[in-house]
Amino acid sequence: MAVVHVLSAGAAQAVVENIAAAYTRETGNGVKADFGAVGAMKARVVGGEAVDVIILTGALIDELIASGHVVAGSRSDLGKVGTGVAVRAGTDVPDVSSAQALRGSLLAASRIVCPDPATATAGKVVMGVLERLGIGDQVMPRMQHFPNGYAAMEWLGNSRGSREIGITQITEILANKGVTYAGPLPGDLQTKTIYSAGLSAGAAEPAAGREVIARLAAPTARSVLEKAGYEFDD
Repeated sequence: MAVVHVLSAGAAQAVVENIAAAYTRETGNGVKADFGAVGAMKARVVGGEAVDVIILTGALIDELIASGHVVAGSRSDLGKVGTGVAVRAGTDVPDVSSAQALRGSLLAASRIVCPDPATATAGKVVMGVLERLGIGDQVMPRMQHFPNGYAAMEWLGNSRGSREIGITQITEILANKGVTYAGPLPGDLQTKTIYSAGLSAGAAEPAAGREVIARLAAPTARSVLEKAGYEFDD
């Protein structure tokens, strides 16, 4: 039995787990997946960790192809993911429908949680939004960073404070039953990121790895991806 080792961005976790379960049922092969912020996952690949399939932003997959860590021609795009706002389930949902409304909601928040901008796509987006809204200095004392969006949403779902807000990739919000999705970042504050899968140049199970990638990018996976929060151009 082959075991396909996957290193993946947290934004793809729900999809990978769903597709991997079906792949294991139908083939008997296993999938061992680790999830985290894209920067941390890229560092593990570059550091030489044994892996078969790598799922990161399209831009980082291209970088890994250029550096020889991902097989050229193996990139397969899964779709685009936007950034959204969440609150703990059962609490009041803030207005995030416009830049001005989002600004007011963030200024009123007792705490704002998001992935670490040093390693996570969504964290970088959040810091850019705060700068554009002109409230970075005001809210910084109330910011709390986490290793990835899943960790931020888990903390938010288990918190007991009031007026706490989380911002991360929409896929990481929808996957957590402990939080409520308040809506996407509005207007031109929104950033949508393409996530892609690629075959590791050092794959121990290249054939099985290619099959997992093909299943993730197949038309039959569209419904799983859409339910998870992915968007498509066509």
